[in-house]
Amino acid sequence: MTLRTGPDERGVRTLLLGAPERRNALSAPLVAALTTALTDAGTDPGVRAVVLGHTGTTFSAGADLKEPPGPAAILALLRTVVALPKPVVAAVTGHVRAGGLGLLGACDLGLAGPRADFAFTEARLGLAPAVISLPLAARLDHTAARRYYLTGERFDAAEAARIGLVTEAVADVDAALVPVLDALRACSPQGLAESKRLATATVLADFAARGEDMLALSAGLFASAEAREGMTAFLERRDPPWAR
Repeated sequence: MTLRTGPDERGVRTLLLGAPERRNALSAPLVAALTTALTDAGTDPGVRAVVLGHTGTTFSAGADLKEPPGPAAILALLRTVVALPKPVVAAVTGHVRAGGLGLLGACDLGLAGPRADFAFTEARLGLAPAVISLPLAARLDHTAARRYYLTGERFDAAEAARIGLVTEAVADVDAALVPVLDALRACSPQGLAESKRLATATVLADFAARGEDMLALSAGLFASAEAREGMTAFLERRDPPWAR
């Protein structure tokens, strides 16, 4: 099972990335299932908000290199999250890497626990955070984005909150979700939808303006000899030739 859907609780639907044996990597089936589940939640009048969580110790390791979904499918998923007329709250208690950071960044709110850590690892594989930069550009501190895009360094939940990747670093994600979800339940569906539309207008405009360019960049990088070597080295658990 790639995605688990919990029972709605007072208007809140929980979606759990459910492939811990693959570190919840964004495979083609998982991306398709998540896009469909989010679309269904967006059109269900009984759903007021969505919590996006995960099973296992990893929120998402990024694109699944063994069963890749393709840049266009990733772009469609991220846009679905941003454009959904209901708030999406990420609940992160583990590791987040590469494309998983784009999924996290597309969410409206994010809570990260003490075991969460983050890294933009694309450059180490001969890639770049192309498509995922679309939801991240408006929220990440620009100086921090330059550092972490370029170095691939790991950083913790407190740093993720400082640079705008998540809303808050918390001691207990489940406990911290309670007041956030109660606050969302106190808002009208129309009020939430229109408030989110205002908050995401710049991001959606960036999707429209730069989406095709980012798709072309991503596709070109994935097809390059350098990236093929980087991904092969990663799968074979060895250093690529440039890592000296």
